[in-house]
Amino acid sequence: MQIVLRDPNQGPFLSKVIAYGQAEQLLTAEQLSQVKAKAMLMSLKLADKFYNKYKMHLLEQAAFDVIGVVSLGLMSLADRDEACALRLLQQGDGVVKSFQKGWSMLTTVSQFKQNGKSIYGDVDKLLMEQVSCPPDCDEWGGWQSYQDALADHQRQTAIAVLRQQFYHAGSYDPLECLNLEGVLAEAVLYRICFGDIKVREDLKRRIGQIELDDTWFNEDYIQAQTQRALAQLPADSIAIIQADMGKHFYAGILRTLNFAQRYRKLLLSDASPEKLERFEYKEGLNGLLGWPVYLQF
Repeated sequence: MQIVLRDPNQGPFLSKVIAYGQAEQLLTAEQLSQVKAKAMLMSLKLADKFYNKYKMHLLEQAAFDVIGVVSLGLMSLADRDEACALRLLQQGDGVVKSFQKGWSMLTTVSQFKQNGKSIYGDVDKLLMEQVSCPPDCDEWGGWQSYQDALADHQRQTAIAVLRQQFYHAGSYDPLECLNLEGVLAEAVLYRICFGDIKVREDLKRRIGQIELDDTWFNEDYIQAQTQRALAQLPADSIAIIQADMGKHFYAGILRTLNFAQRYRKLLLSDASPEKLERFEYKEGLNGLLGWPVYLQF
């Protein structure tokens, strides 16, 4: 396996670390040979598991996959420090440890991916394609692709936590394409209207059975109720959710409460389902944060 770079400041991290070691005369020819041998062995194992090792172009693809996955794991284990990464790489099991770490990272963030069945098992195929890289490419975007996937995974995990905590149907299907801010807003709106009970798909019906208190129509009150709900969640989930909340979150729920008041009056006037739906659609064009959308199949 050839692991070289035309430009040592670009390309996969594994190649950058090797270029750094050679430039600083910290990596001997024997150590480099050992790294290449380990990487080649990993490529053969990967090809044997996911490809056909007797087709040379697929063996080459397996080698690119290994370079990308090792680069990813090496960056994480060494905290992106080339000197630290070189020391790890010089250890007898450095390449294997880096690959295992990278594979574990990809497996974790692939949990909610919906790109179809992957030939890589638990690792998303599209993500692997973004991480995989020839040794001499001009630019490697694998780390950024992983960071993007990690951020999406964290949002999806936070949605699952919210649904488990606040929704009667606590299971979460990523195919529903839910928005994190919207899931929180619906829970807050429901709890404002009906108290500390789990969300059911009945707000539009039950809204006619209650009086909307004037004290609810205040951003400070909405903020207090939101923070009260968030306090029931794990700290890491709170941090992810708060980072995702828009600056107009409380104002958005206030607008939805005002809409709910008008919707209630229309409901109590025996408006037809079609009229309610038209009213909801018209108002929804400008956004109704937290107002539920019930999908029927």
